[in-house]
Amino acid sequence: MGSSLFKFLFLATILCCASCEKASELGNLKVPVSEFVGSVRSTIDIIRQVISIVSQFSGAFGDFRLSNAVSDCLDLMDLSVDQLSWTLSASQNPNGKDNGTGNVKADMKTWLSGALINQDTCKEGFDGTNGIVKDLVAGSLDQVTSLVYNILSNINPATIISPPPGHNGKDGGHGGRKLISSLKFPNWLKTDDRRVLQAAAAPSAADAVVAADGTGNFTRIMDAIGAAPEHSSKRFVIYVKKGVYKEYVEISKKKWNIMMIGDGVNATVISGNRNFIDGWTTYRSATFAVKGQGFIARDITFENTAGPEKHQAVAFRSDSDLSVLYRCAIHGYQDTLYAHSQRQFYRECHITGTVDFIFGDGAVVFQNCQIVARKGLPNQKNTITAQGRKEPVENTGFSIQFCNISAEPELLNSTTQTYLGRPWKLYSRTVVMQSYISGAIRPEGWLEWNGEFALDTLFYGEYMNYGPGSGLGARVKWPGYRVFNTSAEAGNFTVSQFIIGNTWLPSTGVRYTAGLGV
Repeated sequence: MGSSLFKFLFLATILCCASCEKASELGNLKVPVSEFVGSVRSTIDIIRQVISIVSQFSGAFGDFRLSNAVSDCLDLMDLSVDQLSWTLSASQNPNGKDNGTGNVKADMKTWLSGALINQDTCKEGFDGTNGIVKDLVAGSLDQVTSLVYNILSNINPATIISPPPGHNGKDGGHGGRKLISSLKFPNWLKTDDRRVLQAAAAPSAADAVVAADGTGNFTRIMDAIGAAPEHSSKRFVIYVKKGVYKEYVEISKKKWNIMMIGDGVNATVISGNRNFIDGWTTYRSATFAVKGQGFIARDITFENTAGPEKHQAVAFRSDSDLSVLYRCAIHGYQDTLYAHSQRQFYRECHITGTVDFIFGDGAVVFQNCQIVARKGLPNQKNTITAQGRKEPVENTGFSIQFCNISAEPELLNSTTQTYLGRPWKLYSRTVVMQSYISGAIRPEGWLEWNGEFALDTLFYGEYMNYGPGSGLGARVKWPGYRVFNTSAEAGNFTVSQFIIGNTWLPSTGVRYTAGLGV
């Protein structure tokens, strides 16, 4: 027994060392793999200790908002453990078939960027409470942030995977039944997934059918999600028939690869009205929220009807890595779309709101979307984006490409001023390129958050926009604002480079443009 155990341990050590050497050869890390692995493991242990501390306050003080904030923290810390665990696995076995794109450095940067911002979201949830719990846990949260930052800083910059042979940088995926069936799938896509995607436009292909009138398997969307397997590598297709579904939907981190198809944005509507004024945290106010990776939604409306007077009121929130919304509508007022973290792609979507109505710290590309500002409260200023990148080592930001940025008629007839965005966090990053910008946008284009905050460190860019609001002569003169002069600069924010889209979007069957399209 002793001899066998020795041989086993010896062999395991050799295999582990071989894997570590392989990772070093790939140049993923700035430090030895053993050091990196030790840092990740100890950080996971500390997060679990923080979870234990925070959980003691569940239900304490009888405060509804505080209770929601504590629940947010527990969920976010739990998500951080997963993101760090994926990082640990990828660093030890960079050639393994994990849940990423195959670009190990980009994957690890994405997951760790999500784990970094979770602590901030946790603390922000305590806004409006008595602050006792926040003060008690803030030190532990700050420690976690510091540890995750150090880990993230030890990953080398990601290398970009070039488009596949024959890919001309134009529409590389397809939407709709005819186009999906004609898609040439990459070799690595499993046969079962190909069949699902080819038949996804047909309701008969669905694994579950939701119908408010009782003609499906379920009448509630959450019941259909409950029927989906956990950690599945196969897509689980849910067809949601036309109707207004007044329920709050949350797809947990364990529900992977859910594909939800509706009957159209004016037909299938998921509606709620949770909001900050009524005691919900911004994070938990979402009508529809998804954490499970690989989520796809098509032909559905997500809305929050709370109205501008209720302030923060999220319609759709996502922490889902490698997720897509296609031909969907996302309607609200303040904080409509919370692209909280991870890589996300929005194509041909209709997004409306007032203050910071596209916000969060995801790595997100919007293509061919209608982005429409609405009239809010008197004396309020509209800002389309409030991107939340906290540190320069994060690979996050918003890229708005081939979109139409405009306003509802009611807003055009008001005195409300509308801007492309403002810096929510110190390294806020947003790029608008090759898009139509209507005259509803102020000539200066961008708005301060609070005085001089972040004006030197933010990254706001514009490239080849057009329309009456696209003029650059009166734009802000901040150090962090720039106009791209070359296609190479703009190319950094395309689907193929910014979210490594050529490695995963073909498997979704959704139309996309890989590059600048010119």
